Amino acid sequence: MQRRSVDRSIAHLAIPALGALIAEPMFLIVDSALVGHLGAVPLAGLAVASAVLQTTVGLMIFLAYATTPLVARTRGAGDLRGAVQFGVDGLWLALGIGVAVGGALWLASGPVVAAFGATEAATRQALAYLTVSCLGIPAMLVVFAASGLLRGLQDTRTPLAVAAVGFALNALLNWWFIYGLGFGIAGSAWGTVIAQWSMVAVYLVVVLRHATRAGARLLPRREGLGRAGQSGGWLFVRTVGLRAALLATVFAATSHGTAATAGYQVVFTIFSTAAFALDALAIAAQALIGDALGAGDSRRARLIVRRSVFWGIGCGVVFGGALAAASPVVGRVFTDDATVLSILPAAILVLGLSLPLAGFVFVLDGVLMGAGDARYLAWTSLVNLAAYLPVLWMLTVLVPTGTGGLIALTVAFTIVFMAARAVTLGVRARGDSWVRLGV
Repeated sequence: MQRRSVDRSIAHLAIPALGALIAEPMFLIVDSALVGHLGAVPLAGLAVASAVLQTTVGLMIFLAYATTPLVARTRGAGDLRGAVQFGVDGLWLALGIGVAVGGALWLASGPVVAAFGATEAATRQALAYLTVSCLGIPAMLVVFAASGLLRGLQDTRTPLAVAAVGFALNALLNWWFIYGLGFGIAGSAWGTVIAQWSMVAVYLVVVLRHATRAGARLLPRREGLGRAGQSGGWLFVRTVGLRAALLATVFAATSHGTAATAGYQVVFTIFSTAAFALDALAIAAQALIGDALGAGDSRRARLIVRRSVFWGIGCGVVFGGALAAASPVVGRVFTDDATVLSILPAAILVLGLSLPLAGFVFVLDGVLMGAGDARYLAWTSLVNLAAYLPVLWMLTVLVPTGTGGLIALTVAFTIVFMAARAVTLGVRARGDSWVRLGV
């Protein structure tokens, strides 16, 4: 009966979270599909710009990952007002960081894009996209914090509704700006920025309603900012390790030329979509683990881990099988370029075969985040990076360009890097160090 109860709780949170998480990379899929039909050069420019943008914003994902455990633990201990207050504090922190980061990236966009060593034409396209997208960074970070608050309250339906509306608006505006108004790649960025700020407006209404009902303050507290900053600092280090691995792989792709860079952009876009889908289980695990530990129930926390891992691997098998079956044709969604299409199928097949491993990794990552085990995640992220970089360098040097080069890049990231993460996360989850009860 306990197992069925945990499975129902996981499904109750994970299914709506799945829709919301898929909607997030769908923004990038829409950008890739619409820009890809402009040609290989704009698509290669998007690969560079999106790598910079996703790395910058991804480093701030701690705004959601630090908020969810704080809210969930406090809620589990019976303090709803305190739980909502932690979420309000997180929103203010996100807005401040977003303004600072967006401004800094706008000023540094030229040297950052040039560092990738892409062709002059691709570099121009990347700058056109990136400079406009900087205006949406504060919105993206506020969305992270707001969704973290609602997940901690075990509400994943509202983020699903907001993400669905945002995705539809993004797709419509991008098509209009790119093809209707002829803005090119910059039109894609403008459409996304407008959609992101529209999502923020909806979230603020929802959070205000929660704060009013719970009696929480609308202004931030020093204590709340400090708690979020402390946990978030370790999660920031953890994310630096992950994003460094992603950036290193993009650098390796650019060394193989425009076709390989564009091909890797398609592979990475599909991987991001699958990763977000599997991460729905990790979000459920975060909220449920935090709630169980806050309530002092270690037995239930252990059961949540076992069931989450079971569903993570199982969903990876299903998603991976579907992707492997579609590998010969799925590339046509993103580009018409014959050279890029010729090197994609084998790499997408490898990606599909690796997804069960990814499901295991993402779920345990969520478990340890929900437990507040941020320091361990930070240090092991750097260890995993140190193990990955020599393998990536070796495959980049030894494997020629073309199909073989793209397969090597895909194997390096989705199998080698993920296997390193699986080892460090699995060892920790089997022990007791992460089981800390109470607020």
